[in-house]
Amino acid sequence: MSESELVMPLEEDYPEIREQVRALCADFPSEYWQKLEDQPPESSYPTEFIEALTAAGYLAALIPEEYGGAGLPIRGGGVILETINTTGCNASPGHAQMYTMGTILRHGSKEQKEHYLPQIAKGELRLQAFGVTEPTTGSDTTQLKTRAEKRGNGYVVNGQKVWTSRAAHSDLMLLLARTTPADKVEKRTDGISTFLIDLREAKKQGCEITPIKAMINHNTCEVFFDNVPIPGEALIGEEGKGFRYILDGMNAERCLVAAESIGNGRYFVEKAVNYSNERIVFGRPIGQNQGIQFPIAQGYAELEAADLMVRKASAMFDNHMACGAEANMARLLASEAAWACGEACFSAHGGFAFACEYDIERKWREARLSRTAPISTNLILSYLGQHVLGMPRSY
Repeated sequence: MSESELVMPLEEDYPEIREQVRALCADFPSEYWQKLEDQPPESSYPTEFIEALTAAGYLAALIPEEYGGAGLPIRGGGVILETINTTGCNASPGHAQMYTMGTILRHGSKEQKEHYLPQIAKGELRLQAFGVTEPTTGSDTTQLKTRAEKRGNGYVVNGQKVWTSRAAHSDLMLLLARTTPADKVEKRTDGISTFLIDLREAKKQGCEITPIKAMINHNTCEVFFDNVPIPGEALIGEEGKGFRYILDGMNAERCLVAAESIGNGRYFVEKAVNYSNERIVFGRPIGQNQGIQFPIAQGYAELEAADLMVRKASAMFDNHMACGAEANMARLLASEAAWACGEACFSAHGGFAFACEYDIERKWREARLSRTAPISTNLILSYLGQHVLGMPRSY
């Protein structure tokens, strides 16, 4: 059974893009991704795949046409990422170039857009690094320690970022740093600024990038800044207002990563259904057993419900509506649905799910990651409890 044969509750949007993305992904079968899994962190990036996506214009999908992009709404970008994951490929090595647009397009200067966006659209520059998380702050972004101190016409950056995926394969980084000490601002969210920095220059000036070996091949790194000078024009918007700007990028990130989870869920459902229909044990297909059939059906139902929330959050974002709650719920429901589908698929395959050649365990690890990053399930629940339901702050 193919993905197109699964009954969809809504008309499949962007059918031509879906078909074209599937055709591109067909050139990168499971063997390609399995080979990368065997490489050390510094050489495990899917360069050929990213170059193919760039050449086809997909990583410039959200860049306006006037700057050489496709000018698609965020839903269009989500469909691209969803379809990539549905085929068994992995969209995460290229997704940051989409969700960082949420900050740059809405808050970047005319000069920044004119300088960077055409080069990004052509593939001359890669923007895949989002420098937010730190070793001692994690999800508590307002407590970040990285400092950008005013120095002449520019700034000097000191600090450390961690879990900065793709930093070693990016020319640019969207960086969040404190420009006013936390004890000198009225609100914790004040005094934080957003910068678009050139990593090529930064690495010549005291920026070090170290790959982290992890359970999942996510090309993630630690980034160290030791008196790294950056020009004043790297600042996005007003100094000290960066936390608010980055929220646009985070809402975009939630919508896009949620779409990836929908894709992973569809991959698992297709794999699980096909295998359970073909696998004969005790003289009958295992899919006939409710213990196999019901979890797959349950996961599929949850996936379709999550898809509706992803569509809603994306529509609200594209219409410049406040969508923090919806984007977070989309992220929560999609990741949980993908995990349910992954667990059902893993159980259906039994011992074969552990065999790398079946490609279940690789995608299963991707699904597990989505429940932790870029935001944990518990943090979403606390956000909904406090800011949507009006309950006491839980932390």
